[in-house]
Amino acid sequence: MRKKELAKIVIDRLKQEYPDADCTLDYNEAWKLLVSARLAAQCTDERVNIIVKDLFARYPGVRELADADPEDIEAIVRPCGLGRSKARDISKCMRMLRDEYDCRVPDQFDELMKLPGVGRKSANLIMGDVFGKPAIVTDTHCIRLCNRIGLVDEIKEPKKVEMALWKIIPPEEGSDFCHRLVFHGRAVCTARTKPFCDRCCLQDVCKENKEDQQ
Repeated sequence: MRKKELAKIVIDRLKQEYPDADCTLDYNEAWKLLVSARLAAQCTDERVNIIVKDLFARYPGVRELADADPEDIEAIVRPCGLGRSKARDISKCMRMLRDEYDCRVPDQFDELMKLPGVGRKSANLIMGDVFGKPAIVTDTHCIRLCNRIGLVDEIKEPKKVEMALWKIIPPEEGSDFCHRLVFHGRAVCTARTKPFCDRCCLQDVCKENKEDQQ
């Protein structure tokens, strides 16, 4: 089976399995998703959603957060881990939004990549979720599942996985597809336990499941 054919099957089945899957970081403004995405590095989305409530209550806008002392930001976000570096990046990012973008989050990928602390994963998340543009977010779930299923071949580097997926995933499907991979990766195709292949909607097309049966 060609990878494009496999991709279509995977997309369609995950749509049926997780029709309402969306971003698991809570936000109602683009800048808040930027902040949460930075905090989510090596931290669970659930913890981030709790921590940012205090952060956004104290600093309710880009300008307020840009004016904040990085040490004060660190004191709040420390439970997310890597508090100092995350606080520094958030501070620099908000200052750049304030000084160069009139407190608005840019809607172009290359502009997003210029922001401190923003990599391809975060930029794609913003492009897809905030601006509704084609995006592929290669987080750990995406990388793990796409290798197991056979959509990519033993590729672990996020950018290389992203580039490979762009060739087989329709642009309009990318963002939602990646969100569904997160849901499936947490519920079924898990990382820390043996995958629950017996209840997987992809078991008959999954490369790794087929290899295990041989």
